[in-house]
Amino acid sequence: MDFSSLDLILMIRNAGLVVQLVMAILLFFSVATWAIIVVKFRYIRRAFRESAEFSEYFWKSRDFSSAFAKAKSLPGSPLARIFRIAYLELKKTSQLGESPESPAGAAPPSPQFSFGARLAATDNVKRALRRAINTEMTRMTQLVPFLATTGNTTPFIGLFGTVWGIMNSFHGIGLKGSANLAVVAPGISEALVATAAGLAAAIPAVIAYNYFMSKIRIVETEFQSFSADFLNIVERDILRVERRRDEGRRQS
Repeated sequence: MDFSSLDLILMIRNAGLVVQLVMAILLFFSVATWAIIVVKFRYIRRAFRESAEFSEYFWKSRDFSSAFAKAKSLPGSPLARIFRIAYLELKKTSQLGESPESPAGAAPPSPQFSFGARLAATDNVKRALRRAINTEMTRMTQLVPFLATTGNTTPFIGLFGTVWGIMNSFHGIGLKGSANLAVVAPGISEALVATAAGLAAAIPAVIAYNYFMSKIRIVETEFQSFSADFLNIVERDILRVERRRDEGRRQS
């Protein structure tokens, strides 16, 4: 048999109905896998780029209001979205606890309300950060488990098509009463295409899954670090303002 003359389309057309169905399923998995790879690669690359930009700006400015404005200009940054949610929660809690003499709409992190209310505000911000991180992690991992499913199942789907095709080949041999290579080779080669197709779908899926999960773990670590740093800034501001108020009381 001349392998240079192999025509995969013709081989699939000549295969049995079950093998063709297997090939159609594998084609679906392969197309879906490559679509997910392209979408997630672009999403994660943008998330890394814009989150790095926001983080650099945040630590340079150290001003929540300007950082909030910057975060709104970076819609592809999950870190910016987390900050926006935490900032709005802090501002909302601050405005609820403002004293009558404090200016309306005073920007955090230094609203004028009691120490206990400030600690409650910190707890609210902490819960908001936790919810925001969970939301962003769900968004980051969306569709990625499908890659793991593809990598785990498509080799076996392809193997099933191969076994079925070989069974049909041997059944044909029994009917024809001949078992020479010219009779056996075409049917077996058609059946083995299913195995090759299963591996062709599985290998990119496994590589992409491992790549994306490693990137997602890095992003999750950055989320947790930023959350802890943000809470430290808020808590330090609470203690600083409370210390100033105590000093003012003692002087008066």
